[in-house]
Amino acid sequence: MSSLQSSALARVKPSATIAVTAQARKLKAEGRDVIGLGAGEPDFDTPDNIKQAAIDAIHRGETKYTDADGMPELKAAIVAKFKRENDLDYTPANIHVAPGGKPVIFNALVATLNPGDEVIVPAPYWVSYPDMVLLAGGEPVTVIGEEKDGFKLLPATLEAAITPRTRWLILNSPSNPTGAAYARAELEALAEVLRRHPHVWVLTDDMYEHLVYGDFEYTTIAQVAPDLIDGVSKAYAMTGWRIGYAGGPKPLIDLMRKVASQTTSNPTSISQWAAVEALNGTQDFIPERKAAFEKRRDLVVSMLNQATGIACATPEGAFYVYPSIAGLIGKTTEGGVVIDGDSTFAAELLNAEGVAVVQGEAFGLSPYFRISYATSDAVLEEACTRIQRFAASLR
Repeated sequence: MSSLQSSALARVKPSATIAVTAQARKLKAEGRDVIGLGAGEPDFDTPDNIKQAAIDAIHRGETKYTDADGMPELKAAIVAKFKRENDLDYTPANIHVAPGGKPVIFNALVATLNPGDEVIVPAPYWVSYPDMVLLAGGEPVTVIGEEKDGFKLLPATLEAAITPRTRWLILNSPSNPTGAAYARAELEALAEVLRRHPHVWVLTDDMYEHLVYGDFEYTTIAQVAPDLIDGVSKAYAMTGWRIGYAGGPKPLIDLMRKVASQTTSNPTSISQWAAVEALNGTQDFIPERKAAFEKRRDLVVSMLNQATGIACATPEGAFYVYPSIAGLIGKTTEGGVVIDGDSTFAAELLNAEGVAVVQGEAFGLSPYFRISYATSDAVLEEACTRIQRFAASLR
């Protein structure tokens, strides 16, 4: 009997971060004391003014279809946001809205990739990038951003990876999973390389732009190169509302709209009205929440660096850390399991201490693991105490 699964789907893996979160929920349902640090989801609630905008939209009867790639009111709010915060001049014809950031990226890839086209994906990468490229018929080309370079792509590395078949470079700043963010000078150096290769387009995922810490100044490569991907889910605590948006050249946006018209069609109308308020309404809560995330970052980095065999760099943004477990490789658990990599480490940590993290293997660079610190200080302190205890127990 032939396989039900298509050859395209056979090329990809399920999302590792979703799998870890599902496993943590399953264990909790079975009565285990589990702390889940796998999901990249803020623990803050959606602000009340945004909730009220959605309720008002329901009462007004704004419950019908909208344009396939977003209603005019939301596109206007996105245009204003890009100008206000990023100094980018777009019109509504340059804007694409979809049910979340993933469909935005997927629509761009499906709209532009032919079999054999290459997409440069710097590692550590968000787990979905390579698999979305594969689903779209392209070939992901992984290039490593070493920890000594701040987990960032260097211009020489980018230059070496570009071929005549390269179609896209995907950039993510601040990064999921590392929290690393590119400074303006670093982006300009990458842009210099790209100017020598005009057949390569840039897809920049700036989902965490509002979450940068200290005196780091956020810049997007969209200010020096073609395209921008963004969304409202993280900064506004709207993950479940499923709204993502992009700005880019009209020919690309037209192609993405064509994909949306035959797949998801429009994002939920109610969520779109909520996103209008998120972008146009008060932004006062963002600095307060950013400060809370920065405090959590410092707590987690400090406690992980006190753990035996673990070394954790301090990220510039987002709400993730990406600690190295190089000092634990080859050690043995009390049950006799050898820590031969970060997948084994994550599995044994969950088994012994009930802490769910995501293995570095899922992000393309080992031996590391990712922690999302988008939860309370008390939970993070308890989780890091358990990680310290587990690391100290290895022999």
